[in-house]
Parts: sequence; C-alpha cells; structure tokens
Amino acid sequence: MEIPGLGHVTVDADFGDYVSSPLPVPVFGGALCRFVVAGYDDDDAKVDFETAISAFLGLDQSALRSASTPVFQYYLDVKTEVGGDEDFVSIAGPDDVWAHVRPGGEVSVQREDAHGDRQVYVSVECECPWEPEHGLQIVFRRGFSVSKVGPFDSHLTNVSAFDRADLADVVHYPFN
Repeated sequence: MEIPGLGHVTVDADFGDYVSSPLPVPVFGGALCRFVVAGYDDDDAKVDFETAISAFLGLDQSALRSASTPVFQYYLDVKTEVGGDEDFVSIAGPDDVWAHVRPGGEVSVQREDAHGDRQVYVSVECECPWEPEHGLQIVFRRGFSVSKVGPFDSHLTNVSAFDRADLADVVHYPFN
C-alpha cells in the first residue's frame, strides 16, 4: 500500500498500523525515522493524515525554536524533582536544550480520539539525558507546529493527558 508522502508502507502484524521505511526528517536534521500510521484505513478523511505528514516533512529545524522554552521547562521540572544530583546534565537555557535531544527513530501519526479535538497529530518520542526513563515526547498538531512537549505518555494533547479543557493551548504542563 502507498500513503502519500511516505511511499510504500507495510502492515505491522501486531497492531495493524502502517509502517514506512526509514525516511529523513528535516525538522530533526535529517535523522532517519520510520513512520507508524494508526487508524488510516478506518478514517473518512485520509487527506488529514496526508496533510499532516506532508506538513511535518516540510518543517525544518527552525520549527523547534518555538518549543525551546517549553522543552527547557520540562528539563527544569525534572531537575527540580531529582534534586541536585551532581551527575545530572547541565543545560544553560532554552537555546541549548536541542543539543541534548535525539529523535527515537519512530514517528507516530494518528487522529486524536473521540474525547479530543479529532485532529491528526504527529508524535515523536525522543531521547534526552535528563529523563532517560520517560524521554521527551514532541507532538505536532496537524504536522505544522509543536503543540505538546513533556515525558512520553502517549497522549497527543494536554487536554487528553490531564482531562482538562483549559489546557488546549498549553504546550508544556508541569507535572510536579
């Protein structure tokens, strides 16, 4: 099967999702990531998936700049929680945070569930030295812009993560 923007995809035998071959992702400096597309077959508006994929693949690294402060805040939240461990990575400020983030190699594309806004989101689990267990999740609403950052929790929005409608425009919600 072909999905526009991804080319040939195969079906994951365990989950039924479509999986692409690794593709270069410009927003992450050309890092190779495979795309996992969930719910595509059953969706009445497949063009929403295709638009989100195209938008995401059209982003360059400058698209992450708007999320520098929320990602740095996530770093500070974790630093506060673990205390003054001398081995804890030191990051001077928002401009330095991206030097410590690596994409995990998989990009998830799916529509927010019935309890959310029903938009298609692109979610990337990244590795970061300040939180090796939960990593960093970066979510792009409709593939265009960063709409959520924080520990990887599989939620596509803070509204669904915390069951709070007032968090619709909040990119990072502190967990402590």
